[in-house]
Formats: sequence, structure tokens, C-alpha cells
Amino acid sequence: MMWFGWGFLFIPLCLVFGAIAIYYLIFSSRNNCRSHYTPIYNSPSRAREIIDERYAKGDITKEEFQQIRKELER
Repeated sequence: MMWFGWGFLFIPLCLVFGAIAIYYLIFSSRNNCRSHYTPIYNSPSRAREIIDERYAKGDITKEEFQQIRKELER
């Protein structure tokens, strides 16, 4: 007569609470990573640096360079 007959519920309740805890830990850590992570390649200033470098190397023409700059300024 352990726990007044409620002993059979102890293991299922532990499993349910454990599953809820694991679910919370996994999904809360995923959301935290997404909200604080900002890739540097998405910044407009980095995009301008990249096209400046490409133009300096000769990868793109002056017309392409000017067109891309205009699109980035929008």
C-alpha cells in the first residue's frame, strides 16, 4: 500500500514530465539561437564591400557595378 495506492502512476507521470521538460529545452534553445544570430553576409554594408571587391578584381563591369549599387541603395 505504498503511496495509498497511487504508486502505479509514479512512472507514467515521471515520463510525462520528463518529456515536457525535454520538449521545452529543445524548442526554447532553438528559438534563442535564431533570435540572437545575425549573419554578417546579410548586412547591406557587407554586400557593398563584396561588390567593391568584385569590381576591383575585375569580376564585374562598371555597368554591372553601378546597377548592383543602385539596387542595394533601395
